[in-house]
Amino acid sequence: MASQKKIGYKCRIAGVMLLLLGSIAALVVVAVIQDKLKVEEYGSEYGIVIDSGSSRSNVYLYEWPGEKENETGVVKEKMNCAVKGVPISELKVSSKDDETTFKAFQDCMDDIKRHIPEEKHKTTPLFLGATAGMRLLHAKDKKRSDEIMTSLREYLSGLNFEFHNASIITGQEEGLYGWITVNYLKGNFLEKNMWNTYVRPNGAETFGSMDLGGASTQIAFQVQEKGQGPDYMLVKLYGYPYTIYTHSFLCYGKNEADKRVLDKIIKESSDPAYIINPCYPDGFNYTMSASAIYDTECTMKPKNYKPDLQFFMVGKSDSKKCGEIVKSIFDFKNCSSKMCSFNGVEQPPVTGEFMAYAGFFYIARALGMNGTSKLEEFNISVGNFCQTYWTELKTKHPKIHEKFLKTYCFASHYVLTLLADGYKFDEETWKNIHFEKTVKETNIGWSLGYMLSMSNMIPSEVKVITPMTNPVFAGLIFLFSALIIITVVLGFIILIRTCY
Repeated sequence: MASQKKIGYKCRIAGVMLLLLGSIAALVVVAVIQDKLKVEEYGSEYGIVIDSGSSRSNVYLYEWPGEKENETGVVKEKMNCAVKGVPISELKVSSKDDETTFKAFQDCMDDIKRHIPEEKHKTTPLFLGATAGMRLLHAKDKKRSDEIMTSLREYLSGLNFEFHNASIITGQEEGLYGWITVNYLKGNFLEKNMWNTYVRPNGAETFGSMDLGGASTQIAFQVQEKGQGPDYMLVKLYGYPYTIYTHSFLCYGKNEADKRVLDKIIKESSDPAYIINPCYPDGFNYTMSASAIYDTECTMKPKNYKPDLQFFMVGKSDSKKCGEIVKSIFDFKNCSSKMCSFNGVEQPPVTGEFMAYAGFFYIARALGMNGTSKLEEFNISVGNFCQTYWTELKTKHPKIHEKFLKTYCFASHYVLTLLADGYKFDEETWKNIHFEKTVKETNIGWSLGYMLSMSNMIPSEVKVITPMTNPVFAGLIFLFSALIIITVVLGFIILIRTCY
């Protein structure tokens, strides 16, 4: 009889222990399944960058998946819109003339809005970056510059987007963001492996970046050692650090350089009513006012300056003379560093591949030199171009206004001088320059690089999908927790009874 009681006791203990262990195991399994098998579903994120340059404003819409790679979004351009009207540096503030430009801004923003899901409008970040045109205005008239930026902030903050900032970016930032854009589009930061996941390319080399705008020009490229001064910047992208040399030359954009060349030509002439211009084609005559040349911080006004004074320019194409005048606006002699580009600015030697875009591309295309070329070929093309280009360009590009076509001879000499004498590209390194407008159907410019950098700070919306709904998960947790408690109580009761 005692033996039967002992066996029954053991069976009850074994049953309770099995139920307890089973309940604990089930509880752990349910918790692990709910945690480990959950899926994070990311939606698409959007961002808007307005590039307000010295010639015009462009609105860019970017899109990237919420799941980032090493804290940086994999961004692509979804669309862009050119804002009609004057550049923001020419706004008068509270003037009826500004209404046309602000209406053009609104037209672009309405168009952009249609490409963003409605539920994303209020969380889509919006940035405006003003470049060299506003940097010049800020130096000339800080009060008016501040009023324009305040007016833009008020307008942009009233839109149905998450307005972050409108600011005048520095030349170094513009160069750096352009460098980021180029290398992102060339796949030098990320590539997909055989498992369709993003990885850093093995031994990837980076491209240098060269941008030519209306009021400034920028160069940026990676260096191995950090030098002294603000032209050397550190940036971390996709988890990896880079040291970038970047410099911006204010007043050396195409439009401002053209004014400085015209100033040189005017000073060599004694009669404003008949000025021989060796950079204009034969047979082309043009009248311009003094304000069109001297109403800028880049060109010093003559002593007897009168804004309404008229200059009559007579074209007499002379490629050699034009080239000499273009070179005279640079200083290639003074340099207190080991190596300089021009105007005494330190620059390490250019190495590797370079992307030359914006104004560089359009001028090279007019020369028939877009893509890559040789320095000698480019040089010869500039000389031939200045002698024959007028008729050819008018035939090839009938829609381009003559006031733009007339600058191409000067501009071709300018690009050649800037790259060869300024940045020190020689016969060997010139072959590494790629004159391009787009990469992978995306416009090359600083705005994409800016968006990439800003995506580091933009949180992603994530929807967590679990294998069990919350009520089912809570019910199972309650059930197995209750079983554990019951089995513990039963075990305690059985133990107490065995003691008596």
